[in-house]
Order: sequence, then C-alpha cells, then structure tokens
Amino acid sequence: MYKLKNTAVAVMLVTGLFSAQQIFAKTVKVTMTAMEVDLPVNNKGDVKMAAWTFDGSIPGKPVRVDEGDTVDFTLINPPENKNSHAMDFHAAQVDVLNEFGEIKPGQSKHFKFEAKTPGVFMYHCGASTMAQHIAKGMYGMIIVDPKDKKNYPKADREYMLIQQQYFPDSENITGLLENTGWKGALINGKMFHYSPVHDPNATQVLESKPGERVRIFFVNANINNPVALHPIAGIWDRVYINGNPKNTLYGIQTYNVAVAEGSTFDIVSPADRPTNVAIVDHAMGAALRGAITVLMNKPDADPKKGRGDQILIR
Repeated sequence: MYKLKNTAVAVMLVTGLFSAQQIFAKTVKVTMTAMEVDLPVNNKGDVKMAAWTFDGSIPGKPVRVDEGDTVDFTLINPPENKNSHAMDFHAAQVDVLNEFGEIKPGQSKHFKFEAKTPGVFMYHCGASTMAQHIAKGMYGMIIVDPKDKKNYPKADREYMLIQQQYFPDSENITGLLENTGWKGALINGKMFHYSPVHDPNATQVLESKPGERVRIFFVNANINNPVALHPIAGIWDRVYINGNPKNTLYGIQTYNVAVAEGSTFDIVSPADRPTNVAIVDHAMGAALRGAITVLMNKPDADPKKGRGDQILIR
C-alpha cells in the first residue's frame, strides 16, 4: 500500500509539472511579408542593393520566444513580387518539403512549430537559389530563451548583431557559389554600421555603463565565410555555443562562428573607468570591409539602448 501511495504521489507530481509547463508555454504569432526593394548598404546611403527582404528591412525583424512556446507563422508573398520565397527557421523541427517549401507571388504559407531547443538561431529564405536569397538580405534571428537559467546570469543590456557578405552583383550565381566578387561585410544590413571610427557617416554605436554585463546575440549570415568574433580591448566573459547555456565556454578571446550558426556572447567592461570595445570579425578581409562594431562603456549610456526593442538598432 505504501509503495502504491508513493507511486500515486509521483504520478501526480509529474502530471502537475507537465501541466504547469503547458500553462506557461504560449503561442506567438509571427507574420512576415516578402518585399523586393532597393536598400542602402552603407551609412551615407549612396550604395544600394536590389534587396529581397522580410518586411522591407535587412535583417528581418527579431523573433523572440521562450523555450516550449509555439510559433504560429505566416509568410505572405505579394503578387507584385517577381520571385518565389520561403521561410526556413533553424529553430524548427518540421518537414523541409512542406513547411519550408517555397511559395509563388500571390501566395501565402502558414505553419506552426514548437521551439523545443533554447538558443540563437538564424532564419532565412530557402527558395532556390538559396545562396542568392540570403545574399540579397532574406535572413534574420530567432531567439529561444532558455527555461533553465542556472548558468545564464541576467544581462544588463542585450544587442543583436547579424553579419552578411555583400555581393554587389548578386545576380552572378556562380560568383556567389565560388565566393568571388564580395566587396563588403554588413552588420545588421550596413558596412561599418556602428563604427564612426571607420565611417564618419555612422551615427550609432552600442552603449552600456562601465561594469555592466552586455549580451551579444550573434548570427553568421554569410553564405560562405566563418566569422572569428573577437572583442578588441576585451575578453568574452562567457560564450554560449548556439546560444544554449548548457554549452558554455569561459574567458574566450576569439570564437569561430560557422556559417549559419548563432551564438551568444557576454562581455563585462571594467567598472572603474569608461572604455571602448571594438567587436570585430578578426578575419581582416571582413573587418576592414565593414565588420567592426563599437561598444562604448560610459556613465551616461543611453538607458534605452540594449533594452526592449532597442536590442536591434536600425
């Protein structure tokens, strides 16, 4: 009888646990529209790309959910577009031929998936030729926040950075596949986007106060090249491989982010003085073509930056 009671209690506890998890899990509706538009890829605005985008911007909007949530997604391909488009969420476990199948202009696609694995993931258009759709700007980031935060200290500020190779002639499919003809490195859609040191037309930087923990959500959207992510004048306090706290490295100078990989990087600046850090792709061919981001650590840091919708600075 005693064993039966214990078994019954255990079953009730497990059932209650699963019920609680189901209650806290939510459905997040996300709708995106494929838009074929011309966009500037430099801060001055005089270098433009015939872009294919999600909702008219590079990168697409951030998607952020909690582990266990359901993403209810709709993609719209307006009839005025000239190309088929699709959506590939790297956080989803579905059917590549079904949910990720491309749709023609005038069509839409709807599907759902459960975000089962925490981390930082790329999303992108998977229509053919995939390399071209990504190179033209059809990508973004989905963050799946972990349930277990035991090894995941609360950040004071958070920023998203997505790096992409810029190919002026994105119609040259052979060049895309052979990795020839790329002339720039875009960070959140522009070369030297947050580096007034290297581009006098850059008006934005990342900001924090001295001693704050800054969390960088990073995705490598290059179609061919890895990224050697390094904080000049700093050290990554923690690197969460794939953005998952179960995969944590400590005290890292440079971490190699593979093509289509997302990872999370924590940096803590000295608390006793203002400092500046340059977050770079230490592959110099990329850094000196645009992959440099300045993080200013100063007492009068903008209190809005790195919080709320300001984790992605346009």
